[in-house]
Amino acid sequence: MNLLVLRNPTPVEPVVLITGFMADARSFMPQLARLGADRPVILLNPGLGDSVEKIAADISPHLPARFALVAHGLGGNIAIELMRKRPEAVTRIALIATDPIPETPQRAAAQEALIVAAKTGHLAACMAQMLPPTALHDAPWRDEVMALVMDMAETLGPIQFQRHLRVLQRRPDQQKTLRKVHVPTMIIAGESDTLVPRRRAEFLAAMMPQGCLEIIAEAGHLPQLEQPEAVTRLLHTFLAGRLPTLMLR
Repeated sequence: MNLLVLRNPTPVEPVVLITGFMADARSFMPQLARLGADRPVILLNPGLGDSVEKIAADISPHLPARFALVAHGLGGNIAIELMRKRPEAVTRIALIATDPIPETPQRAAAQEALIVAAKTGHLAACMAQMLPPTALHDAPWRDEVMALVMDMAETLGPIQFQRHLRVLQRRPDQQKTLRKVHVPTMIIAGESDTLVPRRRAEFLAAMMPQGCLEIIAEAGHLPQLEQPEAVTRLLHTFLAGRLPTLMLR
């Protein structure tokens, strides 16, 4: 587990940001400065564990007594597990492009070849299969975002690729936990996301007792990078204890 804490003297609850598949702090860089101006920010990069349960167990002892959660993709699955382990600690939760449904055995089996390929010098090609350009909105900035995705992946390397892929393959069915989450909840989805499409985001928001859904226009699987200002505004409003004026369902 890699942990970065940005401290703020204001006595407000901290927010824990959890990055997604093969991502580091740069995946939340547009949000870090704005959110960190109001509250302590704890940034977590999934580390050495190869399951959601193991990573959450490693992270949990290092977290404060009360905190808000914001997570993307794979990080969202870890955030849900933290909710299950420490429901009394989480004050609110925002999940971005998160799929709570387990991986199918067929898809998990097909991904095994990617682990071998990543270890033999083909990490970029493996990333292109896991996060193809078509998962992002077709916009002038898509190549720039994809270049950052590839750079983060190269920085983390093939061993971390294997660990993160194992976590995705083994992620549990978290529907039972989600139905018991009685804290303010925001689900954020990019309108063009092909990996976690809108219908899955709607399903996730509907099963959570206090869930609201925000669809980000002109964004795909990485809305916090594709439309950083829109996502930052939403998160800032949500963490301040308010719901956005407009909720798109």
